[in-house]
Amino acid sequence: MTYRIDKVGIVGAGTMGGGIAAHLANIGIPVVLLDIVPPNLSDAEKGDPAARNRIINSLYDRMTKARPANLARADRGDLITLGNLEDDFDKLADCDWIIEVIIEQLAPKQALMERIEAIRKPDTIVSSNTSGIPIGQIAAGRSAEFRAHFLGTHFFNPPRYLKLLEIIPTADTSPEVTDFMKQFGSDVLGKGVVVCKDTPNFIGNRFFAVASSYGLEHALQNGYSIAEVDAITGPTIGRPKTATYRLLDLVGLDVMAHVNANLYEAVPHDAYREMLHPERASALMSAMLEKKWLGNKVGQGFYKQERVNGAREFWTLNPDTMEYEPSPKVRFESIGAVRKIEDLGQRLRTLLEFDDRAANYARDLLYYGFAYAAYVTPEIAYSLSDVDDAMRWGFSHEAGPFEIWDMLGVAETAEKMEAAGLTVAPWVKEMLASGHDSFYRRDGGLQVYDFESGNYRTVVPDKNIILVSDLHAAGKTVATNDGASILDMGDGVALLEFHTKMNAIDQDIIDMAFKALERLDTDFDALVIGNNGEHFCAGANLFAIGVAAASGHFDELDKMIKALQTVTFKLRHAPKPVVAAPHQMALGGGVEMSMAGWEAVADHETYMGLVEFGVGLIPAGGGCKEVVRRKVNPTMRAANADVLPPLQEAFEQIAMAKVGTSAWEARTFGYLTSQDTIVMNSDHRLARAKQRALQLVASGARPPEVEKIYAAGRDALYALRLGVKSLLWGGYASEHDAKIAGKLAYVLTGGDISAPTWVDPWYILDLEREAFLSLLGEEKTRERMMHMLQTGKPLRN
Repeated sequence: MTYRIDKVGIVGAGTMGGGIAAHLANIGIPVVLLDIVPPNLSDAEKGDPAARNRIINSLYDRMTKARPANLARADRGDLITLGNLEDDFDKLADCDWIIEVIIEQLAPKQALMERIEAIRKPDTIVSSNTSGIPIGQIAAGRSAEFRAHFLGTHFFNPPRYLKLLEIIPTADTSPEVTDFMKQFGSDVLGKGVVVCKDTPNFIGNRFFAVASSYGLEHALQNGYSIAEVDAITGPTIGRPKTATYRLLDLVGLDVMAHVNANLYEAVPHDAYREMLHPERASALMSAMLEKKWLGNKVGQGFYKQERVNGAREFWTLNPDTMEYEPSPKVRFESIGAVRKIEDLGQRLRTLLEFDDRAANYARDLLYYGFAYAAYVTPEIAYSLSDVDDAMRWGFSHEAGPFEIWDMLGVAETAEKMEAAGLTVAPWVKEMLASGHDSFYRRDGGLQVYDFESGNYRTVVPDKNIILVSDLHAAGKTVATNDGASILDMGDGVALLEFHTKMNAIDQDIIDMAFKALERLDTDFDALVIGNNGEHFCAGANLFAIGVAAASGHFDELDKMIKALQTVTFKLRHAPKPVVAAPHQMALGGGVEMSMAGWEAVADHETYMGLVEFGVGLIPAGGGCKEVVRRKVNPTMRAANADVLPPLQEAFEQIAMAKVGTSAWEARTFGYLTSQDTIVMNSDHRLARAKQRALQLVASGARPPEVEKIYAAGRDALYALRLGVKSLLWGGYASEHDAKIAGKLAYVLTGGDISAPTWVDPWYILDLEREAFLSLLGEEKTRERMMHMLQTGKPLRN
């Protein structure tokens, strides 16, 4: 059977149902989203469609207003058809996949499955998003054909942003359905898919609930403050900045309490079960729930936002007094000593050599997590790698428990765990006794220890994933310096990889880009610009630029900016295909590097913006020229066209430092074009970029022609300047804002020329470089740059 999903039905439009609907709509899949008819309607309302759809309309409205945004762009909501479960249930009949996301009670779910079976077409896949009810029980009583097409699909909230998708087949689920949903989840939904056993809370929430409960109880029992715990359990140990208490505020204390209570009842056999109801933590949570201090959704939980002398501060809860207090600056010798160590394994090994409160808490937390992971994994997972994947994809951990245990040394750590009174699972001891000293190893490829067979099994690589680290390890480095490398991706395609901090552009990156062009000319058929870093490129190295400007080295800066303009221009018009592969943050020079390719293959979560205005500058790596080419040129090729609308749009886009909230929005800004590819799974981005480069080679594609740029001239310049003056007079812009905006207007219009004309692109490039350098000479600009570096926030001066 060949399955296709062209239309999806979702029953239940709450937070998860609405979020899943938005994610599918972002991809371009039409969705039918249903919820209940309001109870207790008056007789008059019973015949009123608006009244009958009051709940679904309200939930949809809430979904569209949620932040972070569920919809990648507002018009994606047009793909979602709303309805209710009484009047519109038959709209599910032609859906290829129907997802249940209703109340977490077995009887209503079973009743819904009976209704769905009566109207679904043959081979329609049906799934439940439950996290706490056994999947097999939900489809009990249904036909064999229905059960063969039924499984669990557990998304994590918010579905657009969190990568993990847990797929839970039952004993009756067809293997073909499971395999199809795994591939669909990865390739189309863009998820990291983990297949779980049908056990309570599956993998991610089962492990997290117990491990995090231990972290709370241990902190309270040993007098750790909320600020201390969050200082320890964030990036230092490979976890997000939300750490422990900020994460609970984000999730919601009521949600966490509900998960723990349900899980406690569902796992009477679990030896660690009592940790779900710890003494101190349970008392604190109960008190907070009673006060309705539920976290971010109500404005206070473990943290509360206060205004002090007009400034915003986040105060922390004192569990002993139940009062909020200013958050103290937390300092630990151990954390200070390791914070600059980039490698997680080395950072943790160094941290645990210390004997202060931070190191001791981290050690206890990690060791307990290792013990529970080893205990519970054979029950909940088919492979220990699934547990690691679940923690990385579902909770944004840098590594999972078994990966970290490997980093610390399995045998050595097991001894320390037992010395601390923890139990090491028998299968781990058997693994060590048999001479296997790690959970993972590389032997002709990545292998993972199989606790069932007692041997290693090879992890089948995803052919759609290219890891830069693997290319380096395989000796595919062609050239390298401190800022960038050229690697051989195979099949005649080279990769230009940035590896500075935040992948910020510096002279090393510019130099390596020139070298990539040289090697492209002599040794390769195509070039990809991309990396596996946290961000594609956060712009130029502001610190280096600021220091050079403060030292008066303007000749050197002029040469560097001219070199950046030259290399982006040459990449854009290279004789062989160049494909950029942006992801996450692509700001300032990152946008310019993205636009330098013939085409782009972008992660759907790419946030692009020319943000230089915020630090007192304008784009000068080709950004101004390229925005005019992309937004103004097409309009002005038509007869009698008005230049001001597209020019004003381009001006505001740069002057307001607008950043797209998705690749789809970046396309509306012109930073991506309709020819560029948007991929849902960022792990596939480099492989797709390579594939697209090879397609361009095979098709004999020619490089983009050098276009002249429309220079609107003096009248348009004065119109833009008048708008700036209005903002200044109204108090909406500072004098320095007006100066920057005036320079920007001058560049975008081609300067003070008497009449509109088409100019060579280097005419605009020279203008943007001159404006950039003149603004760098301003003291107020350098103040803005230093303030941004120190605080991460723009300064209005």
